[in-house]
Amino acid sequence: MPHSENTGWQTFVHLLDELGTDQDINRCMKLLLTHEEQYDMGKRILIIKHLLANDCTQRELAKKLNVSIAKITRGSNALKTIDPGLRSLLLKMLE
Repeated sequence: MPHSENTGWQTFVHLLDELGTDQDINRCMKLLLTHEEQYDMGKRILIIKHLLANDCTQRELAKKLNVSIAKITRGSNALKTIDPGLRSLLLKMLE
C-alpha cells in the first residue's frame, strides 16, 4: 500500500478508536461512507459472522444474504489469513 494510503487508513483507524461511543462512530461512518458502502460493510460483517459460526454452507449463505458466492469466498479467504487471537475475538464479539 502506498504511504499516503497507509497514512489515511491509520488516521481512519485512530479516528474510530478515539470516537468511543456507538452513536459517535455511527454518525462518523455515515459521514465517511456512502449508503451503498454502509450496506456492503453490513453484509461483510454478516458474512464473517456466519462463516465463523459455520452454521451453513457458502452457497446457502450466499442465498440467505442475497450476495454472490464470490463475496462469500472473499470473506472465507480473508478469514484464512487472520491469527487465532483475532479469530477468537471475532467469535466472541459476533455471537
